[in-house]
Amino acid sequence: MKKTDDKKKPKKFFYAEDKKTEGEESGNFTDFLKSVGNFVMEVAETVISVLVIVFLIRYFLIQPFYVMGQSMEPNFQDGEYLIVDEISYRFTEPERGDVIVFNYPKDPSKNYIKRIIGLPGEKIEVSDGRLIVYNKENTKGVQIKESYIPKEWDTLGEVIEDLDDDDYFVIGDNRQPNASSDSREWGELARCNIIGKVWLRAWPVSEAGVIKHYNDDYNLVSR
Repeated sequence: MKKTDDKKKPKKFFYAEDKKTEGEESGNFTDFLKSVGNFVMEVAETVISVLVIVFLIRYFLIQPFYVMGQSMEPNFQDGEYLIVDEISYRFTEPERGDVIVFNYPKDPSKNYIKRIIGLPGEKIEVSDGRLIVYNKENTKGVQIKESYIPKEWDTLGEVIEDLDDDDYFVIGDNRQPNASSDSREWGELARCNIIGKVWLRAWPVSEAGVIKHYNDDYNLVSR
């Protein structure tokens, strides 16, 4: 009977080396480049989308306006920063009392800010410090009440203006002598020159907010 060898022979272990082939390394680098490219494309698309939105808002919906001068005091001061709504008048007509920004008829490169007093088809009379409106409802004429200007301010000038179907009569709130160049001086404002309605005061911060519309002032009262 053969004797078995009590000493066990050592087991042999085989280790697989974790080496990446040249092809695998190239594939990983390509994937990395693709991920970077995708990220850059996403960022670019986002930036372009934002720029398009800003462009549309800036040129078709709202526009900033910087007040220069004293013609709209005491309600709008020199140096104030306003936001002009450019879209509302595409769906509705300008109303009496609206504060608007428009291209100055005698020099369209300049923008003015004034308040609408007379509407298309009306006759406006400036006389004895008062603003008188003649229209179909008030053939004898009625005086406009203006609580937004000091009582001691008279509307200077002697003017009678018949407005065509697409014209407006605009005046600055500042009625002191030589304070405002408006329809009393250069006549009616054509609808096509209106840029938009002043909607918001953005600066100074202490005065920021939506512009008030004095609706009660335009319930015209008889003279």
